[in-house]
Amino acid sequence: MSQIDISNCETAREADLGLCHDCHKLMPMEGRHEVDCPRCGARIHLRKPGSISRTWALVLTALILSFPANFLPIMEVNFLGTPDASTIMDGIIYFFKEGSYGIGAIILTASILVPCFKIIGLILILLSIQFHWKSWLRHKTILFRIIEFIGRWSMLDIFVIALLQVLVNFGYITSISAAPASTYFTGVVLSTMFAAITFDSRLLWDA
Repeated sequence: MSQIDISNCETAREADLGLCHDCHKLMPMEGRHEVDCPRCGARIHLRKPGSISRTWALVLTALILSFPANFLPIMEVNFLGTPDASTIMDGIIYFFKEGSYGIGAIILTASILVPCFKIIGLILILLSIQFHWKSWLRHKTILFRIIEFIGRWSMLDIFVIALLQVLVNFGYITSISAAPASTYFTGVVLSTMFAAITFDSRLLWDA
């Protein structure tokens, strides 16, 4: 395999080097757009194929699903045959009124602020690539790393509902079940998580 002079190169792409996303082996591409990793056999691309279009599709899906996720009931409490449905915001207001500010703040952050932060952050990153905004590249890369890291914690609301559904189930007396918004909310979380996985942050520096 031929040696590559990287002394005058600032990026791996300029040095014609590709990174395997499965085993993280860095290897010469030798002018090709795709090669097979000799270590694990995975396909290596200089950049993830269709990264921008797929990320846009997932982010827009999350944005659309966020409206029914926040405005429809997410949990239904049945007490003595009388159902009472509540939205995410209803639950947050209830905890604040009861003086449980810590729980209310956690639910507010995990269920509303974090999904909004991820959607807005990804849209700003995608727009900066589309319009070739060259400023704050390092900050936008850090922003993406944060979005990628906190994605899983947005499922806290669904976890709480699932836990309550199992623990608070006393037949006709009282029971808790998931309402329609839980499906949409799960869709929002999964869409933003897949968007972060699909997006290739190196495109920021290419643009």
